[in-house]
Amino acid sequence: MGLIEELNGLDFNDIGSWTRRVKLIMAGVLAIGLIFAGYHFVIKKQIASLTKVEKKEPTLKNTYLDKKALAINLDAYKQQMVEAEETFGVLLKQLPNESEIPDLLIDMTQVGLSRGLQFQQIRPGNVIEKDFYAEKLVNVRATGTYHQIAGFVSDIAALQRIINVDNFGLRRIAGTDELTLNAVTKTYHYLEEADVK
Repeated sequence: MGLIEELNGLDFNDIGSWTRRVKLIMAGVLAIGLIFAGYHFVIKKQIASLTKVEKKEPTLKNTYLDKKALAINLDAYKQQMVEAEETFGVLLKQLPNESEIPDLLIDMTQVGLSRGLQFQQIRPGNVIEKDFYAEKLVNVRATGTYHQIAGFVSDIAALQRIINVDNFGLRRIAGTDELTLNAVTKTYHYLEEADVK
């Protein structure tokens, strides 16, 4: 009896009557079917997931290495942060608050008078607000010799508070050794939290 005839004459209700050869073939077909189904429904999805995760691996590895470097240097970063806060505190003390601006203008005037300058004008100008501080512009016009004006500018730079001399112009007064100084000084003051908001 040939194999095809044996397969055609199979009785699925009486598997025990099958020949050994047919049982092996059917077991092989069943095994191949299980392997195919397992691959198609389980393994294929897992391979797709694995591929997706493998694509993320370099990014995750770089993130890990970055965070590891930060963690290793955490104490140094903390120290830098403390130093930056201390430096910021020192610089902030050099910025007067709003109530100290008139005193600063008085100091500026006294410095000029002590150098022998004659003031025609010290007039507050615009206030330009920045992130956490504001620039207070002051228009200055004074007369004096070159050395008096240079000493005045030098003395302003030596004040505890920050004052910049901007838009600086000198004009000679005809027939004298004196010059007219026209300048805009920038005096800075920090903004209170309520002002910033």
